[in-house]
Amino acid sequence: MPPASLLAAALAALPNPAPAQSFDPIVFELVKASGIDFVTNSGRTAHRYQPETMVAGVALFDFDNDGRLDVFLTNGAKLPALDKSEPAFWNRLYRNLGNWKFQDVTEQAGVKGHGYDNGVATGDYDNDGWSDLFVAGLRENVLYRNRGDGTFEDVTARAGLKQQDPDYGTLWAVAAAFFDYDRDGDLDLFVSNYVIWDPISEPLCGPKSVSHDYCHPKNYKGLPNSLFRNEGNGSFSDVSKPSGIRAVVGKGMGLGIADFDGDGLADVFVANDTEPNYLFRNHGDGSFEEIGFMAGLAYPESGRPLSGMGADARDIDDDGKPDVFHTALSGETMPVFQNQGKGSFVEVTARAGVASLTLSRAGWANAIVDFNNDDAVEPVAGSPHFRLSVLRPNSAQLPSARLTLSVTSSAPCSSRRYTVLPRSPQSAVRAGPSTLAVTACRAPCESHHVAARVPSTRSS
Repeated sequence: MPPASLLAAALAALPNPAPAQSFDPIVFELVKASGIDFVTNSGRTAHRYQPETMVAGVALFDFDNDGRLDVFLTNGAKLPALDKSEPAFWNRLYRNLGNWKFQDVTEQAGVKGHGYDNGVATGDYDNDGWSDLFVAGLRENVLYRNRGDGTFEDVTARAGLKQQDPDYGTLWAVAAAFFDYDRDGDLDLFVSNYVIWDPISEPLCGPKSVSHDYCHPKNYKGLPNSLFRNEGNGSFSDVSKPSGIRAVVGKGMGLGIADFDGDGLADVFVANDTEPNYLFRNHGDGSFEEIGFMAGLAYPESGRPLSGMGADARDIDDDGKPDVFHTALSGETMPVFQNQGKGSFVEVTARAGVASLTLSRAGWANAIVDFNNDDAVEPVAGSPHFRLSVLRPNSAQLPSARLTLSVTSSAPCSSRRYTVLPRSPQSAVRAGPSTLAVTACRAPCESHHVAARVPSTRSS
């Protein structure tokens, strides 16, 4: 049979593609919340220091146990000194008074910060019923213990989290997560570390005839991630080396914590910037093994590492197994990895329609969340643009094609981070519409919530 006939026969044998599904739009309303006047300050300079591209983390959590979600935002500092003394660089804590009214309680709570801060994690590490704060930053991390009276105490040193790294000195932490990896009832701490940064040796990049531009990550050496075991007495022990977490060096960014292989133990996915992604499998004996390549998560189908940014790990296809969605930069797509079970993944980015939607987009922080309470989750991603020649709207996309949320910023350096939580923290996850908190580089903090929903007309 001629080759052309063989090809025609093969194509004819393929199953017919499923008919396109129609989706009702998810409507968001931009809420100008009274009392939140936060503007991220990256400390931008003519030198274009690399940390200027990394702000700013967001946390929605109920710090005062009044049933309403409060807002914590991290901020930058003056570069290269990492000076945070000016109020424009302070981290901010806003107490939710109800009815979209907020009060700045930063000074009263004692959480304005010390240096250049990036990420934030919340959790009750001491099991006293109050949510505490861990702030991940450049050269310094801070653990704030919630006293329960509206104030926080910096317990970083007392908790054993202030020691310098024996090999690298100070680290650049970008993200963190509380999770109980050893199932002892106490929240342990995983910290994602980025690259070695020194303002003295910071390279100059970009055309020599114009202003400097931000350097590619290849100009910096990577760092290992950190794991701290909660000892149950208010202190942590650095178990990065004995656990195996320190055995590999990358350029860590976003984190996804989930039991990926169904053995009842929490594993850790790390999105790396221009390096292969990591999947740390929890063996249950205090040790982890990096299996990203064997699991099919290290690289996309192209075989080239992406500019891994934000990451989330949740069950996208309702098969009971957590999948992985992480963001990257324009020209790379934002990959979706489907969990096949027993620690094996396959990339379904193109098949899911996400490749075409994200190829021209750059993504920063992201989330997998059910915005319209239809029992189907939608991935969302925030877009950063760092090059000085780029002036374009930032966008949050749902690659399921249900929503494109566009937020315009006039700042050339614009990196957006998102935190998504149920609007009602006491109720079940699907009891009410979701709130989307957004920060942008040198732009005001914004709050979006689902304002309206139309019953879905999707085919079953």
